[in-house]
Amino acid sequence: MAMKKICFVILVSAFIACTNNKNIPDVSHIEVDVTTKRFERDFFAVDSNNITPGLDRLFEKYPVLTPIFLQNILGLDSAAIITGIKQFLDLSRPVYESTNSHFENFDRFEREFQQAFKFVKYYFPDYIIPEIVTVVGPLDALANFGSDYIPDFLGPDFLGVSLQFYLGKDFPAYNDPYFIENIAPAYRSRRFSKEYLVPESMKLIVDDLFPEKSNGRPLVEQMIEKGKQWWLLDKFLPKTPDSLKTGYTKQQLEWCRENEALIWSIFLKNENLNSIDPVTIQTYIGEGPFTQGFSQENSPGNLGQWIGWQIVKKFAHKNPDLKPQDIMLTNARQILEEAKYKPK
Repeated sequence: MAMKKICFVILVSAFIACTNNKNIPDVSHIEVDVTTKRFERDFFAVDSNNITPGLDRLFEKYPVLTPIFLQNILGLDSAAIITGIKQFLDLSRPVYESTNSHFENFDRFEREFQQAFKFVKYYFPDYIIPEIVTVVGPLDALANFGSDYIPDFLGPDFLGVSLQFYLGKDFPAYNDPYFIENIAPAYRSRRFSKEYLVPESMKLIVDDLFPEKSNGRPLVEQMIEKGKQWWLLDKFLPKTPDSLKTGYTKQQLEWCRENEALIWSIFLKNENLNSIDPVTIQTYIGEGPFTQGFSQENSPGNLGQWIGWQIVKKFAHKNPDLKPQDIMLTNARQILEEAKYKPK
């Protein structure tokens, strides 16, 4: 009996140590009110044969989002709104019906957002939590976000979640040759699944707090600046698997961890880390099925951001008294110099 108790204590202690290895703060006391509106349901409830009354109701209920959706997402000008809406409703109804079935209940995601925003509030108490609004737009409406393409968008007081890009990697439209060639190749669309919804959306919150401004800077600085983005995302989603935050597969992450020293040595030997050549920079921090110069079978694309993340983590570990805001505002060169990053 005594032995069983000892084993139990050891197991519990190991679990606590594993849980706290990121120094995850207790946010249970933080009150966060997350609300969700289903814009897509109201939009597709509009009668395509009598659009004006339904459109008026949309403007009344969503005065900010409706013009953004019509102009920026559907790409309609004032002269073509009625015709454009009718065409979109007719052509996109099958996609809407799939999303409505796939996301009949959004409670799970609302709880995940609530937990993430508790961490946001813990670190940044003055941040105003946006309302979550779900939409269904065109299947070619991916937004260009730096070196990445994301499904979602941030409005003045809301976070828009484009449900048409979270229907699962086997959704037929994602595997259509035109979609693969012109919208999202397979290495990208494999992330069009429910489990990525909150991590992808929270990237917008990170960028809202600290807009990424590294364009035009040397490669190593861009790596670190983008690494900061993942570092802060990890603060907001500390219990979310790294594969969902980075977009890497579990196998790619394992390869990165096992070969971290080799990866860094190849960067140092084969590349000028101060290069501002766009092709070189795109090679290491751009989306891709793998990173050129590394294993095509095991390496992920955007390997530079992962290395940048490791450098930022090293710097943060050496400066435990710095708050997230301080680290995010620290110059990339200072982070590189003080981190003394030398993986073994």
